[in-house]
Amino acid sequence: MNDHSTRDRATETTGGLDPRRSAGRVAAVDAARGLALVGMTAVHFLPDAYPDNDRPTLSWLLFAGDSAALFALLAGVGLAFASGGRRPRRGRDLTAVRAGTAVRALLIMLVGLTIGYLMPPDPPAVGILVYYGAFFLLALPFLGLRTRTLLACSGAFLVLGPLLIHWLVDRVPEHTDANPTFASLFTEPVAVFWQLLVTGAYPAVTYLAYLLAGLGVGRLNLKNLHVQLRLLAAGLGLAALSKLLSWLLLYAADGYNVLLYSIESLTREDLEHIIVFGAEGELPTNTLWWQVIAAPHVNTPLSVAWSLGVSLAVLAAFLLLERQFATWLLPLTAMGAMALTLYAAQLVLLSTEVHYSSPLLWFLACLVVSALVALAWRHALGRGPLERVVAGAAHATARAVADRAKPRDPGPPRTPLG
Repeated sequence: MNDHSTRDRATETTGGLDPRRSAGRVAAVDAARGLALVGMTAVHFLPDAYPDNDRPTLSWLLFAGDSAALFALLAGVGLAFASGGRRPRRGRDLTAVRAGTAVRALLIMLVGLTIGYLMPPDPPAVGILVYYGAFFLLALPFLGLRTRTLLACSGAFLVLGPLLIHWLVDRVPEHTDANPTFASLFTEPVAVFWQLLVTGAYPAVTYLAYLLAGLGVGRLNLKNLHVQLRLLAAGLGLAALSKLLSWLLLYAADGYNVLLYSIESLTREDLEHIIVFGAEGELPTNTLWWQVIAAPHVNTPLSVAWSLGVSLAVLAAFLLLERQFATWLLPLTAMGAMALTLYAAQLVLLSTEVHYSSPLLWFLACLVVSALVALAWRHALGRGPLERVVAGAAHATARAVADRAKPRDPGPPRTPLG
């Protein structure tokens, strides 16, 4: 039996809930996810500044903050494909998709919490997997919505999420583990809750802006050239506008001087460092003027808008490139198709801290090995190992919920003598 007939029968037995048949797999989305993985690898392995002049490195300028945002955006696109694509699921089908998505989220969190035990107290990286699972759980109520509503919700999180962080970050319990573990869930459950929502490296109240935008974009006809061009223009325009507004508010509206004198111990060098690299930890909350900065990982409205615009433009660029250069994108496509496995393996490697001796060498080795393994695995076995487990459990859950929700066949009507 060939692969297509197997998929068709799977679709029939699950009420059309096979995510591969919901909207079709778009290679450009996998390629963009592969680039996000490359960016995360660069940020994790390579230094953020040159040692002689403290200026940001090229890898930092290209990938810092934006790679994580791109991951979240593409997670939303994947959720859109799994929940019906251009025609969102309804009724029991939507309930089944939500159940499968919840299982997917919990399994991804399980992987992240397990890796947390390997990380040293001062970790070389903060993994996104536990946060990623939380994003999926928080996205469940939005799975049945259409593009316009989803984009409006994304805009609301873009504006209100940073304000919630600004208001809540000093009012909620502090977490002790940058990479939470199962022990963290029991010893400080409230702090972990707020860590995932507000105070952590990837707070859900802002990252839902990326995920919901991706969910809305995934409802579009991504194969259409006009959609791709509009997506590219929108992404570039949003990114440019956010940086322009940040510059105007900082330097034309005197925001720079307000920030410089808002904290007595803050020097001009400190402020310049924050504007370029972001703050270590959360931004100060003594004035709302901090919200005009657009540095990586500061989770302000303009920084989120910048990363969202860049992510949309990257996705659109890969959709356009796929038209003529799909074969050239194959290494990135293969890496993106098993990004969960490769990213988890990368975190395990980082936890050993062996890369500190030769960061560039380890970065290049990690990229080459990842690409070769992904290409070989794709050719021989298809879906990656963690992807296979997570998708299989999610699909089985969705199928079970869909089957349970189906009305039972009462059988043939009984006769008086029957």
